Amino acid sequence: MLHLGAVALVLAASTSGWHRAERLAVSRRIHAGTWQVLPWFTLLTALVSLVIIRIVLVTAQSYGLSRYALEMVVRVLVLELIPLSAALFAALRAGLAFDAAAIGLDRIGVDPAAVTGAALQRLRRDLVPQLVADAFSVLSLAMASSVTVLVLAYLNVYGLSPWGLSDYTRTVGRVFDPVVTVGFVLKTVLFGLAVAVIPSAAILELLRRPRRTGSSVQPGALRLLFVLLLIEAGSLAVKYI
Repeated sequence: MLHLGAVALVLAASTSGWHRAERLAVSRRIHAGTWQVLPWFTLLTALVSLVIIRIVLVTAQSYGLSRYALEMVVRVLVLELIPLSAALFAALRAGLAFDAAAIGLDRIGVDPAAVTGAALQRLRRDLVPQLVADAFSVLSLAMASSVTVLVLAYLNVYGLSPWGLSDYTRTVGRVFDPVVTVGFVLKTVLFGLAVAVIPSAAILELLRRPRRTGSSVQPGALRLLFVLLLIEAGSLAVKYI
């Protein structure tokens, strides 16, 4: 996984390797993996977040802790739940896409000859665009949903009045201090890299070990879930312990 991630980063950062065909491939995958699902994912996230915001506000008011409600919403939803939800959603789509590729390889019969033939050549041609699109999908879904939740939090606390903007920005700024902001961006980037690299590494491992094609478990699914939870746990430990 580390080797594949390093190679993919080098190829993605190498401007000499980006020809018109590669740029078109990246554009198509970004459109399919991000743009087509962004409105629906943002809407679903907004609806679920709206319910959670109302629960937090009502509960805080009942205990006389209204001044902490907004900060709690930002910390729980924006910093923790939304990036993880975006990563899991993008991982599901990426896993299904790579599972279709695995089915195609299984149909042609995965053996050492097939690994050195057209199947491996096709993976090389499509690998880097798919990795870039998956990582971009996690970042885009997380950022768009975070902005939407911040707007919903303001409307639920202050309504349509502009007079709460100074208090709101002060509270959000207190949450997003420089250390937390860097940690939030770094965690989201790591989520994107994990979602992009781990399913690809699982499929390549499947090519090298064809006897494992009969497994009913999504290739790399458990590994990906473990890495995402490890990143989230490490982020929580750094911020709160």
